[in-house]
Amino acid sequence: MRLLLTLGLVSLTALLAAADKDEKADLQQPMVNITPRAKGRSPEPEMALDRRPNIRVDTTLVSIPVAVTDPLSRFVTGLEKENFRLYEDKVEQQIIQFSGEDTPVSVGVVFDTSGSMGAKLSRSRQAVSQFLKTGNPEDEFFVIEFNDRPELVVGFTSNPEELQNRLAFTRAKGSTALLDGLYMAMNQMKKARNPRKAILIISDGGDNSSRYTQGEVKNAVRESDVQVYAIGIYEPPDSLGRTPEEAAGPELLNVLAEQTGGRAFAVGNLADLPDVAAKIGIELRNQYVLYYTPKNLTRDGKYRRVQVKLVKPAGLPALKPTFRTGYYAPTQ
Repeated sequence: MRLLLTLGLVSLTALLAAADKDEKADLQQPMVNITPRAKGRSPEPEMALDRRPNIRVDTTLVSIPVAVTDPLSRFVTGLEKENFRLYEDKVEQQIIQFSGEDTPVSVGVVFDTSGSMGAKLSRSRQAVSQFLKTGNPEDEFFVIEFNDRPELVVGFTSNPEELQNRLAFTRAKGSTALLDGLYMAMNQMKKARNPRKAILIISDGGDNSSRYTQGEVKNAVRESDVQVYAIGIYEPPDSLGRTPEEAAGPELLNVLAEQTGGRAFAVGNLADLPDVAAKIGIELRNQYVLYYTPKNLTRDGKYRRVQVKLVKPAGLPALKPTFRTGYYAPTQ
């Protein structure tokens, strides 16, 4: 027993000596320096404005997207900051940053699947497909379908195929909760990662099933920084089957779109749907964005009216700007 204990102590001593020798040898080896890959330096505020025109709007910076067209409704590109004058409540503002580039957009598609859309669904799907083809790889999209009630069927995704695959299974049924669908889209848009935001509505008539009122939805639209575009697939005005809600549909969509700097299109021929949708997508890609810090910094929550005027370059015909008409000031 004593012999075994002695052998054990000798073995332990030998092991410790070997470990100490290895440690000293390691200390004599040259040190390996691993230099991490250099990361890009965060730009200073002024550089950020110059290099990233799609900056996120905060309480002191307002962005106004502007589309400029000629008398033939063709988009006019190549204008400079000096060609724009910007006013808030009739007081001229200084444009501190200007962008004429195609910047990423967060887009919500609000898609009517009510019973009256039956024969129109195929062309409506094609319209969404054409709209998506005009997109930017950094865009993101979601889809809300609505009939009796709205449903978010595809959350934010950068894969347009997800939207098209889901819309392929839509079926027409029920009534039309258009206002509820738009209200849900406004809430979903709060999760958007891109500063520029737009909603595309495709519907064939007015609302007849929503819980939210026109006044509530109009206020929500005015309080947001989302551009609303709409494609209305309307029955002829003299159609015997046209309901009062459907008759009011064009005016409702026009008001919602115009105050956001978007536009509403009335479509009578279903074959025109894809082309109109592509036109909307192209318009989003050919907008200028004006950024300014309001001279009136009072946080009173009041609505501020915005106006954009053009200083037309020599040799060009009369130009028309389309822009967001105002915003609500922040509150305390």
